[in-house]
Amino acid sequence: MKIAIPDLISNSYFPAAAAVELGMFKEQGLDMSLELIFPVDKALEALRDGEIDFVAGSAHSTPHAFPGWRGAKLLASLAQGMYWFLILRADLGVKKGDVAAVKGLRIGAAPLVDLGLKQLLAESGIDEVRDGVRIAPVPGAVPGKVVNFGLAAAQALEDGKIDGFWANGMGAEVAVRRGVGTVVLDVRRGDGPPGAFDYTMPALIATDALIESDAGACAAAVRAIVKTHKALKGDIGLATAVGEKLFPAEAAALIADIVQRDLPYYDASISPGFVAAMVRFQKDVGLLTGTVAFEQVVAIQFTEYWT
Repeated sequence: MKIAIPDLISNSYFPAAAAVELGMFKEQGLDMSLELIFPVDKALEALRDGEIDFVAGSAHSTPHAFPGWRGAKLLASLAQGMYWFLILRADLGVKKGDVAAVKGLRIGAAPLVDLGLKQLLAESGIDEVRDGVRIAPVPGAVPGKVVNFGLAAAQALEDGKIDGFWANGMGAEVAVRRGVGTVVLDVRRGDGPPGAFDYTMPALIATDALIESDAGACAAAVRAIVKTHKALKGDIGLATAVGEKLFPAEAAALIADIVQRDLPYYDASISPGFVAAMVRFQKDVGLLTGTVAFEQVVAIQFTEYWT
């Protein structure tokens, strides 16, 4: 079986990558391989087209390939809350929480991921056109190529190609440690407008077809993620071991610190409250037109494996 992630050298979908590398899927009877498909829209299209079996990606993005939440569901959370950071050039001297500082700037963001930033800005009273905010893909981060978005964004910031980016914790950490970026918003830890935490979460996604034809494999995949959460909470050194297998040296040296900060959010559950908030967000940004029930979004038959 194959599980795709849209960003590999990252903390965003790390529990899925770690579950492969630590043998957690294998322990549950699944011969699982890991595949990088950037960006998340392409990963979801591959899931829809039967090229892969699971996606570890942004929950809110699912309707891109499965309109109206028809044909796919969330199996479990990889971590709670919206997990991207707004990083701006360090030389701008922007203080943490000052979202208005984006006015007139070029901000790099990946497709579908950018919707979180756009909605956050709108709810903060910032109009992209009026305030001259240019949100666009990071130069060089081309769909179909092997791209690790956070690292690409940090490099583009260092090279002066963008003024800031909206990306994962690895990109944020690299930019800060190199002295080229400042964390302006960390939504998962309370920055931004109320409700932004529940715009999305990193989640394990499967098709209805797989859920119906091989519920055992889906249950096993959820158990593997939960066991990975537990293992990382018990021994953060495992994160470094996984990083050393998958990442370049600079990122491998950072991943344990980043995952350590994420551990409080390692909870596989998906609540009705989260789904309701995410659906409102999806409607606000045009990914969804109608209201959908919790059971249409979440494969509730696997909830018993979340704990």
